[in-house]
Amino acid sequence: MPVRERPVLVAPDSFKGTFRASEVAGAIGRGLERAGLMPPDLCPVADGGEGTLDALLPQLGGELAGLDVHDPLGRPVRAQFGLVEDGGTAIVEMAAASGLGLVAEDERDAWAASTYGTGELIAAAARAGAAVILVAVGGSATTDGGAGALEAIDQAGGLGGARIVVLCDVRTPWEAAPRVFGPQKGADPALVRRLERRLDELAAKLPRDPCGVPMTGCAGGLSGGLWAAHGAVLEPGAQFVLDALDFDARMRASRAVVTGEGKLDQQTLEGKLVGEIGTRARQAGVPLHAFVGRDELDPFGKRIIDLQVVRETTTLEQLEAAGEELGAALATGAA
Repeated sequence: MPVRERPVLVAPDSFKGTFRASEVAGAIGRGLERAGLMPPDLCPVADGGEGTLDALLPQLGGELAGLDVHDPLGRPVRAQFGLVEDGGTAIVEMAAASGLGLVAEDERDAWAASTYGTGELIAAAARAGAAVILVAVGGSATTDGGAGALEAIDQAGGLGGARIVVLCDVRTPWEAAPRVFGPQKGADPALVRRLERRLDELAAKLPRDPCGVPMTGCAGGLSGGLWAAHGAVLEPGAQFVLDALDFDARMRASRAVVTGEGKLDQQTLEGKLVGEIGTRARQAGVPLHAFVGRDELDPFGKRIIDLQVVRETTTLEQLEAAGEELGAALATGAA
């Protein structure tokens, strides 16, 4: 099929705390169509953090289940998890129960924040009959090494034979979690050191040592706690989600890819979604464009993933306008 007769693949991540990936994709898609292009292939994506449930549930088909659990500070909160593949697989998004978005900025307490509510969701998914539980671990308020989650699972009677697969959004090892993520959760340097000591103590008690293992530091060590105590498999979330969405086949059938995220920076190249999409697009020879909330990636970083156009956009209206401008350029062969 000639390139001009192929759709544009629109595959953004969420703009965390601002817009869901589906909202971003819809706005870009409207702009592309307004420029006269054929309807795009909308493919909202996620990297194993917030938005993973939204990205996977429509593609895999399934239903949502809800229950009352505890938020990071022990308050009641209503949270949902997904059941797909006739209930054989569950999707738990830890941000729904233990996410930073559930805690006001002046309430952030990296020491007290617990993953107990996430453990309640995992246990509920096991009770519902899921044989495999996918746990998306980005966007946490916690640095407890998963201690709260492990307690909740134990109190619920265990996993009943269910297998856990953790979808990780970073490769950070266990011992680095407080230093890397603690400050954004309200930890000053002194508290970071206390959190490091607490993780050291917890690691010594777990059935196997998570220290030094890539991806065990996700969500303040939740991934490592599940890996050490329940044999969880740790998977790069971006790769897992893209494969589940048949991204490569959809990309090869497109004339260009438009992706996006809240902030483009060095972490983009270290397992984040846009970096993974960039690698795949470059290898396939498909042009890649990005609309982002903030662009902090240097020119060399952009060349690594062969980004053609990067545009800063902070509202849905700006995303739509950027989509229209790109669509006009694609229509005339200028992009």
